[in-house]
Amino acid sequence: MKEVWQNDAVIAHTQTLVRSLKHWTGRDLVPGSFSPAELAEKIFLAPFVLIAHGTEADPVLNYGNRTALWLWQMPWEEFTRTPSRLTAEEPNRAERARLLARVTERGFIEDYAGVRIAQTGRRFRIQQATVWNLLADDGQLAGQAAMFSQWEFL
Repeated sequence: MKEVWQNDAVIAHTQTLVRSLKHWTGRDLVPGSFSPAELAEKIFLAPFVLIAHGTEADPVLNYGNRTALWLWQMPWEEFTRTPSRLTAEEPNRAERARLLARVTERGFIEDYAGVRIAQTGRRFRIQQATVWNLLADDGQLAGQAAMFSQWEFL
């Protein structure tokens, strides 16, 4: 059985994540020059959290690297079927929606902080998150992504 990062769709999606971050911030997700497959593996196994969702009316998570899966305590198959709003508790969802609207408007934001909740109910505060719009090859909005490496359990 293939590892998650070996799936052609995941490799292609990783390219969108990388290209879009570079477009908005000028930064590379990981430094260096890699083949698409090598880059997908490096990002999936990275020590930082990287998550993304699509453009559905109720956006569904479509990517979570290994650190994200561990933090939210879900396997890939479940994580990628979860509406992204469920990563925040009910009282924090309005704040999360405002954040995503700002990102849609501006392209990206940095230094986001907020409380999230794992599937098991474990709560954690994320800090210094970068959130950005994902752009398809034709420049159309393809979703949003977030990355961070600082969190604390509450």
